[in-house]
Amino acid sequence: MPYFAYTGYNPNGKSTKGTVEAASSMQAVDKLTERGIIVVDVKQAEEKKGNVKIKLLPLDQHIFFCRSLSSYLKSGLPLADALRIMSKQAHDRVMKPVMEKLLSEVEGGRKFHTALAESGAFRESLWRVAESGEQSGTLISVLNEAADEFKLEDDLRRKIRGAMTYPIVMAVVGVGVVSFMLTYVVPKISELFEDMHQTLPLPTRILIGMSDFLSNWGLWLLLALLLGYLWMKRTGRKITMPFMRGITDQLNLALVMSHLSTLLKSGIPLVQALKMASSMDVQTQRWLDAAEMVKAGHRFDKALEKIGMPEETVAVVRVGEMGGDLSGALTNVSEQSREIAQTRMERLSTLMEPIMVLSLGFSVGFIVLAILTPVFDLAGIVR
Repeated sequence: MPYFAYTGYNPNGKSTKGTVEAASSMQAVDKLTERGIIVVDVKQAEEKKGNVKIKLLPLDQHIFFCRSLSSYLKSGLPLADALRIMSKQAHDRVMKPVMEKLLSEVEGGRKFHTALAESGAFRESLWRVAESGEQSGTLISVLNEAADEFKLEDDLRRKIRGAMTYPIVMAVVGVGVVSFMLTYVVPKISELFEDMHQTLPLPTRILIGMSDFLSNWGLWLLLALLLGYLWMKRTGRKITMPFMRGITDQLNLALVMSHLSTLLKSGIPLVQALKMASSMDVQTQRWLDAAEMVKAGHRFDKALEKIGMPEETVAVVRVGEMGGDLSGALTNVSEQSREIAQTRMERLSTLMEPIMVLSLGFSVGFIVLAILTPVFDLAGIVR
């Protein structure tokens, strides 16, 4: 659908301009009129503007947006002026068109949360809490809470990447060293062994077989791995490592509970909050099931118990729900889960270093042993 550039006057009588998506110029005028804009001129925008595709902004830009806007609003600036300043300051090729579109929508009389939702660049949780903040007059505080929530999620993701960096680097180095020896060193030595016309030891035969396989099929194997990676990236699938499963479960629980707490504090009903927070967890369906149970009249702690939440989590939520402080209880669960995950990650990082060193040493040692064993046998024959 094409975009149309317009100029006119908003309901406050101020001059405004921007773009609107519509099937025709008449439909564009109708849309603008519904917003209360008196249209002076409307024409189809340039093709390059019509082809702009705005994607969901990453977490760091969500944090920057919430912090900056909250700061400007706290200083007393009107929303439109704050967005105008942020639009001028934005130099990122992704962020700038988003800010310009928000400014255009708000100046045109559109509600802020509606503009956030229709931009397609922000998470549903942000524009939902922004809607609650607009209705209750607490937009500044909910933006700060949303920024804290996004910061927590970003920190947890960084910790996961940090915990996985060392094992991945060691694995890549180990595979590279072993592959080099199998494809370059071993074939040259195996030619010498073939001239001996002697029965080779089992480790040597295994090593030569691995070398032949890698020499014949190595490129195809690398191509298959590359295609598998591209397919997983395209479909959004991820490799779950068994030793990271417990940590990931705790981190997902921390994210969901913290997000639920923020949404409840912003005035979002529990059922709707559960549906919104479900995207924080890989196992989305269990939170949607909990939402349906709460909607059907079950207590939240009972719903958590039925979807398989740990007993300690259910107990904390039960106390908070019966005491009228559910959001506080959810915050406590989030903090506990985060501390457990952090302790496990530190323990994993401590254990991973010697494990990877031993694995690499074993692989290289096996290759050296397989090469030297027939050499020693040859020396005994010569004697």
